[in-house]
Amino acid sequence: MTVPVLSLAGVAKTYAPRGNQPGTTALHAVDLDIRRGEIFALLGANGAGKTTLISIVCGIVTPSAGTILVDGHDAQADYKSARRRIGLVPQELSTDAFETVWATVSFSRRLFGRPANPAYIEQLLRDLSLWDKRRAKILELSGGMKRRVLIAKALSHEPDILFLDEPTAGVDVGLRRDMWALVRSLRERGVTIILTTHYIEEAEEMADRVGVIAKGRLLLVDEKAALMRRLGKRTLDLTLTEPLDTVPEALADWQATLERDGQVLRYVFNATDEHTGIPSFLRRVQELGIGFKDLETAKSSLEDIFVDLVGERA
Repeated sequence: MTVPVLSLAGVAKTYAPRGNQPGTTALHAVDLDIRRGEIFALLGANGAGKTTLISIVCGIVTPSAGTILVDGHDAQADYKSARRRIGLVPQELSTDAFETVWATVSFSRRLFGRPANPAYIEQLLRDLSLWDKRRAKILELSGGMKRRVLIAKALSHEPDILFLDEPTAGVDVGLRRDMWALVRSLRERGVTIILTTHYIEEAEEMADRVGVIAKGRLLLVDEKAALMRRLGKRTLDLTLTEPLDTVPEALADWQATLERDGQVLRYVFNATDEHTGIPSFLRRVQELGIGFKDLETAKSSLEDIFVDLVGERA
């Protein structure tokens, strides 16, 4: 069995009471193993606990309980060795405004005890379309360029694990495209990617596995494809020749609904069920004399599954 590159056991965070404010639990006993070289997407709404979890692993926040192993190194007992293997791209655009791009990225590399490697830094800046800005001061850059600098800093010491905390939120399309191209190339080189994102379609396209977190609890972790097979639903849409005002009572067994001002009759079914109910549904529609001019099926997106999970357990 392959040893995980990152292993969390019972990791929790509780903040003590302050004044009249009661104590709060931001994270409830998370158990999670991350495989070497995978892209893992952590999905959750604002305040779900994503950033708290990342901050604990990266040593920014001290856990209240639990253990973290980073490539076999205890993140608390052997902090330097563990942290050296991690790169973090935070949400906040915070860096030294008066330093040049080259100096900022090079200094970040030295902070982790890595020897100077100008060729690597040059290639990194070229990959992130920063080479032409290498002599510019950070304060002179646009928000999108500053985001690129954060990514370069996180990769400056050649980490084995890269955390991307909402990396493309509020950035331009060009950076988003470059970002995901870089993620793919890093994965090809064996770097493990752990990302949080509000752009669920990106997680659906990029991730190997998906975790869903809500109110500090890790609700589910699964292979993306298996998750969509297990929880994904399909819809059967009939575009009607004549719109309906209400769904006939005779279709109550199928819990059909009307969409687009009565022009579409929708039936939701589970494609993994042995009996989907589609043949009997279509027969009943025909028996009722409901005419339709088009028939279309669609599968649930990862976003649909995420909303269903959080909605059911929130």
